[in-house]
Amino acid sequence: MTRFYVTTPIYYVNAEPHLGHAYTTIIGDALTRWHRLLGDDVKFLTGTDEHGLKIQQAAEAANVTPQEFTDSIAPKFAEAWKKLNIANDDFIRTTEPRHKAAVAELLQRCYDAGDIELDKFAGKYCVACEEYYQDDELDKDTEGEANQCPIHHRAVEFFEEENYFFRLSRFEDRLLDWYAAHPTAMTPEQRGNEAIGLIKSGLRDFSISRTSLDWGVPLPWDDKHVTYVWYDALTNYLAAVGFGDGTDAYKDNWPADFHLIGKDIVRQHCVYWPAMLMSAGVEPPKGWAIGGWLLSGGEKMSKTAGNVVNPLDLIDDIGLDGFRYYVLADTAYGNDGDFTWEGLVGRYNSDLANNLGNLAARVATVVAKKCDGLGTAPDPDSPLAAVATQAYADTAAGWATVQPSRALDATWSLIRATNGHLEVNEPWKSEPGADVDRVMGDALEALRIVAVLVHPAMPDTAQALWERIGMTGNVVDQRLPAAAAWGQYTAGSVVTKGDALFPRIKL
Repeated sequence: MTRFYVTTPIYYVNAEPHLGHAYTTIIGDALTRWHRLLGDDVKFLTGTDEHGLKIQQAAEAANVTPQEFTDSIAPKFAEAWKKLNIANDDFIRTTEPRHKAAVAELLQRCYDAGDIELDKFAGKYCVACEEYYQDDELDKDTEGEANQCPIHHRAVEFFEEENYFFRLSRFEDRLLDWYAAHPTAMTPEQRGNEAIGLIKSGLRDFSISRTSLDWGVPLPWDDKHVTYVWYDALTNYLAAVGFGDGTDAYKDNWPADFHLIGKDIVRQHCVYWPAMLMSAGVEPPKGWAIGGWLLSGGEKMSKTAGNVVNPLDLIDDIGLDGFRYYVLADTAYGNDGDFTWEGLVGRYNSDLANNLGNLAARVATVVAKKCDGLGTAPDPDSPLAAVATQAYADTAAGWATVQPSRALDATWSLIRATNGHLEVNEPWKSEPGADVDRVMGDALEALRIVAVLVHPAMPDTAQALWERIGMTGNVVDQRLPAAAAWGQYTAGSVVTKGDALFPRIKL
């Protein structure tokens, strides 16, 4: 059995979950559901980032302790993922003992390797990014001074203190050599090229500790310092598989197959993280899938921008699977997408109500009228057989490259072809008999395959469709590629129509 380990970023608990968080988490969920259909041994991790300056500041503003603050917010992420039907295998909080043990272990290994040293830093710092910036990386304000964060569009702060630094500058050649040996580690390609460009432009050592902050994990060799951001946050991926427990059991699930990340944290995940792991004698991840931003009003969705959309509100309006489908299908992963209500409804009505929903209803109606409500056998030589074979191959290729929109478009090619097959043959105009039985058998078999292929994106819809065409058991128990082979529909199964899978929505 093939192991498959996928992670989302851990989300800051200085604000409640929003559509931007849901975007990456749904992609991770769908990707890992696909791999479960393949029979892989899947581990899907998500969680919350609960240390750092902005958490401490948010807690102070709420007049509670940092732990009380994080305890009030972190469960809201877990609850949101449950409502979004996210099948994560683990949920890690960076305040857990297992995480603190892993952070201490990684820090100590890098310190023992001589790659962490004490130094003094003075520079410009964005609290929201938790990142230091050089002047040439900052935007200018109205007076021409370079002091605006390029991501959050607000003034940076000046910090000066004695810190421990990770000597990232020593790892330029090692990183370039590693990526040269693993050219497909970062997907899509254009995002990977950005990371390589960051390395080639020259690497600066970065601060890994603070003395002005006490909300975090103390350095194991100097408890006056608290580890700062990236040694804390990134190590969650190792902590969740047992790193730091005194054994090598973590290697059963490491290296991770994919870290799903946004384009704004490429530097930290694709440059800092593999260098930190190299220093510690730990193998880098196999891959990073780098997404664009899901924008709202043309800007990255964030509390700071004031353009946050609550995903749970959208579920109430459009249904869970309709929302999941939109998130996965509307934007090619790696590109930016701009969320609009009009776009959401347009995609829903076109792909779900008109195509899939209408096909399911039409098939059930004709089977009821022409076949006594019982499904018929597909034609082994049906023209849809070749379409189904190609649809599976293209769907599999889309998921393999973490391109959900391509995978779903490939699945929809079978839906479109089946609708076309019915239009050409017009079984509703024919008398009951062998010709109608053959055409309806083809359509039912196509719907059976579609139910399996859409399961990662729309698990509830997939199961409902499976049952309506009379199949027994659960879609989730099917195994690919065998389940996508043509000719497995069980003739004589009772076909039911039920309510519309996707009622049309008016703008």
